[in-house]
Amino acid sequence: MVTSRASSTPTGDRRVRRTQAALARALLQLVEEQDLSRVTVADVAELAGVSRSTFYDHYRDVHELAEAACTAMIDRLIESLPGDFNAADPGQEATESLEAFFASLAEHAGLYRALLGPQGSARVADHIRRRSTVAIEERLREAVERGDAGDLVGSALGLPLDVPAAFTAGALIGVAAEWLQGGCRRSAGEMAALTWPLFHALYGIEGRPSA
Repeated sequence: MVTSRASSTPTGDRRVRRTQAALARALLQLVEEQDLSRVTVADVAELAGVSRSTFYDHYRDVHELAEAACTAMIDRLIESLPGDFNAADPGQEATESLEAFFASLAEHAGLYRALLGPQGSARVADHIRRRSTVAIEERLREAVERGDAGDLVGSALGLPLDVPAAFTAGALIGVAAEWLQGGCRRSAGEMAALTWPLFHALYGIEGRPSA
């Protein structure tokens, strides 16, 4: 796994965090204007107001900076996923959560498209998959503990919760990646409305399969 050169620096160093944040902001702005492959270290450093040597104190190249910026955003993005996939009528909260998920992707579509595309980053794709799986599994476990998970696929089919969680995460990533590669033709609201029934179709199973 690729790690930045700043990884050995104490996380409490505010100057390091400020510099990394400035570099990330500069990259995000540049990627919205041109393809990631055309962005140079000099471009990022100039826009961030630092020297090239300062850039190299933190990252090996632009791609490593892009991975770091993307994975940091993903950690926040995953928290927007709905909390109850088994609700027949999720109300406004669940659909708004999904809409926020797609809206966050669209906000930095250039970066996500580059890193999740055919020539993208395996590290970022794996990070999204793992974080999504963990987050969804936690939500399913909470439903089981609340005692309202009778129709969950993991309960109905006797599967461990990590299996449906991984299945759901993979499906969500696939939908998001296809949407990004297609230029986000549908709005975030449309994607939320189209995606929620798929979640409910998976977890809102009525009854148990016949023996």
